[in-house]
Order: sequence, then structure tokens, then C-alpha cells
Amino acid sequence: MLSKKLQNALNDQINKEFFSEYFYLSMSAYLESIEMEGFANYFNVQAQEEHFHAMKMFNFVHDKGGRVILKSLPEPKADFKSVLNLFEDALEHERYITKSINDLMDVAIKENDHSVKSFIEWYVDEQVEEEASMTKIISKLKLINGEGLGLLTLDNELGSRTFTPEAE
Repeated sequence: MLSKKLQNALNDQINKEFFSEYFYLSMSAYLESIEMEGFANYFNVQAQEEHFHAMKMFNFVHDKGGRVILKSLPEPKADFKSVLNLFEDALEHERYITKSINDLMDVAIKENDHSVKSFIEWYVDEQVEEEASMTKIISKLKLINGEGLGLLTLDNELGSRTFTPEAE
């Protein structure tokens, strides 16, 4: 059984994961509107991953005898200055999620709930990958000045990304 404090913290994180899905769908929609289909695919897959993360936590709360409470999601940003700016926003968001996951782990530690700590470790590790992925793409975008043939090549490269929940 989850403590009330942990149940509330997990519910907050579930809602943040669903917002992440929503935010990345907004990014995908923007990128589609400027004919950057590969980048749009990247964020569509990212949205699928975030949905998977939310549902994994959603099911865990139920498995622990808790109750999930969903809240309204704020409207995500819909316009961006450039593809580089969009990825910088995505990295900033991932850093926010990393802090939130770390805060959730702190609650699990304070509540001395080993099963929640064990469960949250997967998210801690996942955030390292999420931030690294965004950082690498930002570095490539800066290298090509976010334009020209380099931008089109990177767009094409990211178009091949797929979602595989088994890898999650």
C-alpha cells in the first residue's frame, strides 16, 4: 500500500508524463506544418514514449493499491523560432522532468518504500538517456547552423526512428 504522500507524488508525476506527451505532440504538429516530417516523426515517437512512461506509472500505482487522479493539462507551446529552438525547449523540459523524477525518488526514500524506489530507478536511468539524446541533436543542429542540406539530412535521419515499448 502506498502512503498518501507517495500516492500524491506519483500522481503528480503521471500528470507530468502525460503533459510531456501532449507537449511533444504539439512539437510534432509544428514540425509537420513546416514540412520537417523526420523531426515531426522524432517527436511523435517521443510522445509515444511519454505515454508509455505515464501508463507504466499509472499501472504501478494501481498495483500498489493506490488511486490515480488525473488533472487538467495546460496548453503546450505551439510556436517555435526554429528547429534548434524547439529542441532547446525539449531539453529544458527533459531537465524539468529529471528534477521531478529525482524529487519523487527523494519522497520514496523518505517514506522508506523500497518497491517505489526500485520502480523509480528505471525512470532515473531513462532520464539520462532522454537528456543525452536531446543534447546530441542540439549539438548537430548547432554544427550545421540549423539550416541547409545538413538540416534536411538530419530530418531524414530522424524520420527512421520508431517506438518499441520492449526497449523501454
